[in-house]
Amino acid sequence: MSDKKPKEPTTKQKAWPLFDAIVTEAPFRHLNPWEGRETFVPDYETLARLLGVPLLLDADTTSGVPALAFDVWVAYELRRAGLDPDAVWPREQAPRIIARDIIDFTNAQYAKTKAEIWSRVKEGGTFGGTVGASANLLGKNYVKQVDVIMSHWSTGPEIMISTKRMDSSFGKNAANRVEESYGDAKNLRLRYPQAACGFVYALRSTCWDETPEKAAWLVDLLTKLGREDDAYHAVALVVPEYGGELPGEDPNDAAPVGQPVVTDAEPEPTLALSEVNQQLTSLPRVRLRHDLVTPEVDPARFFRVILSRVLDNTPVDYHQRARKLRG
Repeated sequence: MSDKKPKEPTTKQKAWPLFDAIVTEAPFRHLNPWEGRETFVPDYETLARLLGVPLLLDADTTSGVPALAFDVWVAYELRRAGLDPDAVWPREQAPRIIARDIIDFTNAQYAKTKAEIWSRVKEGGTFGGTVGASANLLGKNYVKQVDVIMSHWSTGPEIMISTKRMDSSFGKNAANRVEESYGDAKNLRLRYPQAACGFVYALRSTCWDETPEKAAWLVDLLTKLGREDDAYHAVALVVPEYGGELPGEDPNDAAPVGQPVVTDAEPEPTLALSEVNQQLTSLPRVRLRHDLVTPEVDPARFFRVILSRVLDNTPVDYHQRARKLRG
């Protein structure tokens, strides 16, 4: 009999069941996000709840959980818009990154074989790069981890979205994150010119209180970043407001150029729904400051531009549900 104690789940492993429950139970999950072809209505209520999870878990920013809340929301909005749920990564269930063909192959097996394959996949590991915790793409010059992506081997990447989050140290680090992202956009777009390329930047409301000049400068920089012909097709700004502190260093430091990012998938714990719901009753409140967001970096415009580019750049028999929802 082994005396080895079970390994304590990481903060990210603890967060996934909460993120999944919030998205699954979202009131607007099955409602059409489009109000006419030109108006996309994001589900900000769900975003606010997702942003409460890192605060509930007291998640250090180096855990990746605070930034992951935005990845989950962006992927959720793309699925709300009618895109293939399994082609949009991170997926709504483990494994978060897996080729659609493997899913189709596995689901076509007899029940016993199917269960065995899924059991092995969910135990973690990359299986030759076909399964992972993050999506890595080779750009023009180096490999880059992309936070939210829609891709298939037959089309290549169709959507590539990077997310960055800043909750403190605005004067020291905020500009660096934007500058790094400009280089990342050029690296990816030069290899995948037909893909929709987007950038979501989260800046805590205290930036306007502590350094209003820096906040105005960043909003202006983000606006210009979305106008560049060789950078992002659209940029979004989200401004969360909450009490307390989010400890730790910024997790969004760029990986060394030319170095592949680790993609090992971790097994995720299975929690009873009652336990998850109990935790969610204690979610800290997060408010979104829409009044600080200008029209050119509004998330509603961001999703409209990204989705319209995908639909305009593919034949009419692709993404049929998304086309129907848009009208």
